[in-house]
Amino acid sequence: MKAKITINNLDIIGEIDQRIYGSFIEHLGRAIYGGIYDPLHESADDMGFRKDVLELVKSLNVPIVRYPGGNFVSNYKWEDGTGDRSKRPRKLELAWNSVETNEIGIDEFQEWAKRSDTEIMMTVNLGTRGAVEASNLVEYCNLNTGTYYAEMRRKNGFDKPFGIKLWCLGNEMDGDWQIGHKTAQEYARLACETAKLMKLTDPTIELVACGSSGPLMPTFGEWERTVLRECYDHVDYLSLHSYYGNPDNDTSDYLASSMDMEQFIIDTARICDEVKAEKKSDKDINLSFDEWNIWFHSNEQDKHIEHWQVAPPLLEDIYNVEDALVVGCLLITLLRHCDRVKIACLAQLVNVIAPIMTETGGRSWVQTIFYPFLHCSVNGRGKALRTVCECGTYNTKNHSNVPYIESITVQNGNDITLFAVNRSSDESCELELKGFEGYCPVSHTVLTNDDMKRCNSADEPDAISPVQQKIGEEVILAPRSWNMIKFTAK
Repeated sequence: MKAKITINNLDIIGEIDQRIYGSFIEHLGRAIYGGIYDPLHESADDMGFRKDVLELVKSLNVPIVRYPGGNFVSNYKWEDGTGDRSKRPRKLELAWNSVETNEIGIDEFQEWAKRSDTEIMMTVNLGTRGAVEASNLVEYCNLNTGTYYAEMRRKNGFDKPFGIKLWCLGNEMDGDWQIGHKTAQEYARLACETAKLMKLTDPTIELVACGSSGPLMPTFGEWERTVLRECYDHVDYLSLHSYYGNPDNDTSDYLASSMDMEQFIIDTARICDEVKAEKKSDKDINLSFDEWNIWFHSNEQDKHIEHWQVAPPLLEDIYNVEDALVVGCLLITLLRHCDRVKIACLAQLVNVIAPIMTETGGRSWVQTIFYPFLHCSVNGRGKALRTVCECGTYNTKNHSNVPYIESITVQNGNDITLFAVNRSSDESCELELKGFEGYCPVSHTVLTNDDMKRCNSADEPDAISPVQQKIGEEVILAPRSWNMIKFTAK
């Protein structure tokens, strides 16, 4: 099989906002307790954070982490996670049928973020709380005014403000599973007034309004229009959430999942522009794809988890090779739309549908999906170039004209990096490269395996890991493989 990839370094899609490589940590399962925080672990630092996990997170170069949810946030009282730990309440956590100890709250998480070399994307509760509580949290985190909530932070031991600049106005408020679920009009009015109050408190912050929780939501489209017509002048981004899976064990169809993500992005951006035209505005609303990942492996086992535990093992998907290829295709899709998608969060970061896994009190290792995310986050900074790929296509039960090769190129100074997935099950692909004449290949990193279901584990942490392919005159993509090919100017 052959494919032709053409680029022009003057044909730029856009500058890649580094926040496209964001992630997410929720008070859910073992993401925090037993994940990032494990005070009895041999690697625990002075605040109980696992240093082995910190190092893995730092290696991913994650610029922003969404916190504290997720469904969790819609019944969360942020004050419970502040001040003297011995006085913090243990509470029923109704979103995930667990017990929340509140050992970790914004006081501790902002310190973990600093130690992880990342920033916080803070979510406020618009399920059971509202505008006043949200603006109070902004004051607590960001102001140094000598007023009540700023002084509360100082009395809790934090003289300097946390300086959180990106905030989400609730979580998945279109979903009937959400505590405090709203109709579009109910949410739109609440989000608008909350946005106004939060920006009166700190005019420097940016705000993300809730879009649809997926493209198959019955209210998709009308929800976005209703929310934006109300909030347009007061928000900066609109969110998208979507998860992908392979419950039917149809690998060829599963590998086409990124086509669904692409259409979701296109449709949502179009709606944003429709409302912009209605309002005769000169302001663009960009997109925050702040929940995306593979989520289906753990669905059955989670049905048998006993309720009202502290940090039960929920949503612990174990990822295989085909999952890594799908994540690679999804990353390529986000980069292809970096002109509108400015923020994206791989959900989540540790243990819960995550690239990093731990044993509570024990070992840590990385999953297969860690690697395409690592490669893009570290090497995919700069400008995304419009990348034209001429190749064969195939059809599945849910997708038509699926290209065998999914690709994007990123230019950073004198370097160009090509990211590509070969979806073909049995054919290698020889690439004909046009527009690369002034560059020479310096490395070719490949992730693949004959067994698409092979996984990493604590016992076999390197069962699946990238290898370096020899650089030759031809660029060959192995069947069903993730590829990163780096070029530098001659």
